[in-house]
Amino acid sequence: MARMPMCGAPSAKCNGLLATGTVRTFLPTCRTPGKTKTCRWTKDPTKTHQKRKANWKSEGVERRRILLTRCAAGSEWAMAASPEGEGPKLCSDLRGSEKKRFRNTRFVVFLGILIGYASYYITRNSLVYTAPVMVASDSLNLDITNVGQMTSIFPIAYGMSKFVSGVLGAKLSPRVLLAGGLAATAVVNILFGFGTSMVWFCSLWAMNGILQGFGGPCCARILTSWFATQERGTYWGMWNIAHNLGGFTAPLIAGTAARALGWQWGMWAPGIIGAVIAVFLLFAVKDSPESAGFPPVEVTKDSEPVETEESAEEISLWDNLVQNVLTNPYIWGMALSYFFIYVLRQGVTSWSVFFLMKAKGVADVAAASYRVSGLELGGLAGSLLAGRLSDAMIARSKGKGGNVGKRVQVVMGYTIGIAAMLCAFWLVPASWGVAQWAIVFMIGFFLYGPQMLIGLCGAELVGPASVGASEGFLGWVAYLGAANAGVPLSIIVKQYGWNAFFVALLAACGMALLLLSPMINLKSYVQREEAKAKHA
Repeated sequence: MARMPMCGAPSAKCNGLLATGTVRTFLPTCRTPGKTKTCRWTKDPTKTHQKRKANWKSEGVERRRILLTRCAAGSEWAMAASPEGEGPKLCSDLRGSEKKRFRNTRFVVFLGILIGYASYYITRNSLVYTAPVMVASDSLNLDITNVGQMTSIFPIAYGMSKFVSGVLGAKLSPRVLLAGGLAATAVVNILFGFGTSMVWFCSLWAMNGILQGFGGPCCARILTSWFATQERGTYWGMWNIAHNLGGFTAPLIAGTAARALGWQWGMWAPGIIGAVIAVFLLFAVKDSPESAGFPPVEVTKDSEPVETEESAEEISLWDNLVQNVLTNPYIWGMALSYFFIYVLRQGVTSWSVFFLMKAKGVADVAAASYRVSGLELGGLAGSLLAGRLSDAMIARSKGKGGNVGKRVQVVMGYTIGIAAMLCAFWLVPASWGVAQWAIVFMIGFFLYGPQMLIGLCGAELVGPASVGASEGFLGWVAYLGAANAGVPLSIIVKQYGWNAFFVALLAACGMALLLLSPMINLKSYVQREEAKAKHA
């Protein structure tokens, strides 16, 4: 492969080669031979996307491609001209030291989004474990009603924030948004510790809800950029344990600090940790392989770049949301399925202890809490296996059928498992304490798989530029479902009893299955683009 000299932002020599048709940019927006079209460089060290004119002549010109072999923000460009078909078109084609460097970089990125999102969870749950110490403090004069007022504000702000941040994030670096959001929520936690009034507490906790919405969509964009379809389910499932990791760590940090050092430290300690992790994310995480100097992990197979009249940067936020997300009927199907999955999740987590005490006669809160303690542990195992299983089904299909459809099939199987375990939980005698623990473990196992995979399906249904908007929309609808597991289910229990409660949850399972059934053969965005290229 003939090596070219090092180039900065495309030099005269580089532009000359481009203009003669000797070489091409890695992913230009032009494709038509014999015509002059606007090509753009996919990455530029100056952080701008420069446009260049290229006159393509198909006669007598061997098609060549500019390959980025190394590129880092602010550094020089190393380019290599090679005949079409040679050189690393994808990260999977890298060899030797470059492949090792890619794996190491990707590991750091994955570790960053895992720890980063777990840190979001710590700063999100800090109040839960600090509130009992606040109520016990004579200086604050708070009661349980005041705590309820603070915590009720959070999900409303959080649900809307996930939607808005997912849409707005399409224009911004997910790395910067992820780190900036965590730093801001860390500051909110620290400021919370200096408060003494309900107005201060409620205002800051509403702000925390808004800032927390930046975490999920940003992680989704980064993860889908670094992992290809065949492995994405496995790593998405591994990233999903950030929920469990953060949920496990929060009481150890916030609760312990609040009891040992005062309620203020229950907020300050998570805030300080969040600020430190935010700095780590800013320097360790990369938006995509291309931003770290590698080729992408996934492009459409054997396809030419697609001709467009405007670059992705010129597409408005509204057009991106409407054209790529809101007008996609399958996104709506996924969102409504997510709604019912979150009704199930919130219904089980919020009401299981009450059910065991009121309907099954379990003696006290401690005994009931023990019997439901396996929920998160089961969820950890279930989400990991769901991702791995869906990847295995995609690999075994060898390109036949829809990749998203394979994941939907796993979701449907898990949802049937939820229904079966809910029936067991409903009917098992109160004296079978170990059996109840095992059943709750299996409810968590089957419940967290769909919660994880539906988000992944939503990300794979749209193009890279729309992943954040898709995840934000799905998250917003999901939290509407979680909200409907509160007052509506409490009314059902009060008016009709616990049998009606379980009938409602089983109906939610049925609705989720009904909505998912048309999507069992659904193709991903990448598969649809491949099909278009083959017929072009």
